[in-house]
Amino acid sequence: MPVPKNYASESQPCSPWNKGRLVGQKRPLKPKDVWAIRERLEIGGNRRDIALFNLAIDSKLRACDLVKLRVNEIQTEGRLHDRATITQKKTRRPVQFELSEQTRRAVREYLESSEGDSRQYLFASRLRAKPHLSTRQYSRLVHRWVSSAGLESAAYGTHSMRRTKVAQIYRKTGNLRAVQILLGHTKLESTVRYLGIEVDDALVLSEQTDL
Repeated sequence: MPVPKNYASESQPCSPWNKGRLVGQKRPLKPKDVWAIRERLEIGGNRRDIALFNLAIDSKLRACDLVKLRVNEIQTEGRLHDRATITQKKTRRPVQFELSEQTRRAVREYLESSEGDSRQYLFASRLRAKPHLSTRQYSRLVHRWVSSAGLESAAYGTHSMRRTKVAQIYRKTGNLRAVQILLGHTKLESTVRYLGIEVDDALVLSEQTDL
């Protein structure tokens, strides 16, 4: 009896869809990785990428929100804010984030070099048909950054940038509520799943237990 086309024969088994791919949550960057990437960007002198990288780490924003930031959302009359608030596209809820001195300096130098107007998007697209950097372009930049630091590109993505700072905050304080607020999650359960906390904590406890 012939084997139907939508079934695999024993001699020709189907390959799993995720063969050769890294699936699941993307890893947050470690502090040493952040410094390695930042150092390479500064050596390269690309002010836009330095500003984008630093702001991505500080803001903890989703890619769709980060690329649509406007200059007037983080700056007033030429002065960069210490904190900024935007409305998230996904949840339609406001979220606040900080801009460290290092990030403000990087953004200031980028704006001075690009002569940005307060009405424009912060990260304008270099393509005339698009007003701002696209999420796809941003994703490509992230993969380029992590590769430059000798990291496995497939293990990281735009959510790595979003998770990096909050992962460190949780490890140092264990304060889930603070992380929830910073990420703009409506439910604490979402924060737990996003950080993969249960798995990480279970492994740490296991490693600390000798028999």
